[in-house]
Amino acid sequence: MNSEATATVIQRERPPQPGPLSNALAFGWRAVLKIKHVPEQMFDLVMTPIMFTLLFTYVFGGALAGSADHYMQYFLPGILVQTVIFNSVYSGMGLCTDLGKGLFDRFRSMPIWPLSPFAGLMVGDMLRHLIASLIILGVGLLLGYRPAAGFSGVLLGLLLLLAIGFGVGWVFLVLGLIMKTPNTVMTMAFTGTMPLVFASNIMVDPKTMPGWLRLFVEVNPVSSMASAMRDLMNGQATWAGIGLALLTPLILTLVLAPVTLWLYRRR
Repeated sequence: MNSEATATVIQRERPPQPGPLSNALAFGWRAVLKIKHVPEQMFDLVMTPIMFTLLFTYVFGGALAGSADHYMQYFLPGILVQTVIFNSVYSGMGLCTDLGKGLFDRFRSMPIWPLSPFAGLMVGDMLRHLIASLIILGVGLLLGYRPAAGFSGVLLGLLLLLAIGFGVGWVFLVLGLIMKTPNTVMTMAFTGTMPLVFASNIMVDPKTMPGWLRLFVEVNPVSSMASAMRDLMNGQATWAGIGLALLTPLILTLVLAPVTLWLYRRR
């Protein structure tokens, strides 16, 4: 009996080794579980843009655009871009936390695609971006926002947001690999993103700005992203505008994905 059982075990075929997609989805599910077990993180990610939306619409909307309703049409697509950029910071913070706990040392010893832990972080980011964007969009609809392009424009806008989040997220993954603590990652990330976000056309039309500042705003890639979002949701998008909005995320992905893998192997 023992010899027969041994022969059965020996003759059984080994299961195929999971590919990059399976690895990435497994680590993505891990990122989803982290959101489930740390719900206050999602609360922070959602409440901040909602407060921005309410504050700017009803405190500054009348002064900036003549009425809160008119300002909402301009501001809401931009606040969606801002939300995705700020949310991406949590990728680097989560990575830095995992590195500090030694989890990535265990991942490195496993027979998996080397980039799968980072891809999993990105999958978790995509979920956070989608949830936060839908909540903000729902609040905007309740406050009177109406996308001229309808459902198709909103859907295309959400796809653009996910592409932006994917590309920008590599910046913060690199910071997560370089910095020693999550708080340092957050400080460095917001130090760099704040000027880009607030010196853009997300909140104010650059036509009202001084010449030197207007020049910076017009070449700011965040402005291109916000403009493309407005055009998509208003049914006025052009291929040139969408391509310009996707240019920076594409460059960041092509440049920083190999850097991320190099830093990961080097640590």
